[in-house]
Amino acid sequence: MRTDECLTRIRCLLIGAALSLVVPRTGYADEQKAPAKPLDVKKTFNTICGYCHGDYGRKASKAPQLMNSQRSDEYLFNIIRNGKPGGMAAFSSAFSDDQIRQIVKFIRNLRPDEEPQNP
Repeated sequence: MRTDECLTRIRCLLIGAALSLVVPRTGYADEQKAPAKPLDVKKTFNTICGYCHGDYGRKASKAPQLMNSQRSDEYLFNIIRNGKPGGMAAFSSAFSDDQIRQIVKFIRNLRPDEEPQNP
């Protein structure tokens, strides 16, 4: 399989996984909305990001290791939000800015010998 075909398949898989987490919001204007369920960052990261970022981002795999990244929080936020052409899907339609900040915080709290925790 060619590299560009592989990246396309991976991108489709990631987008599909992210979209499967988005629950359609329908209802009537006078209905009281239930509070949003908090994002389980650890589970979400493992399900969506873990395919490329091994061991919760603590090891390099198909994508770079994220633990102890020298990149700024803003850089990580923008890559998650906007993606990287030919490298990573954009997740702005799957996650709110606050949820992306939680993911960045999760990455920053990774430790080599500790089980990852939700921020």
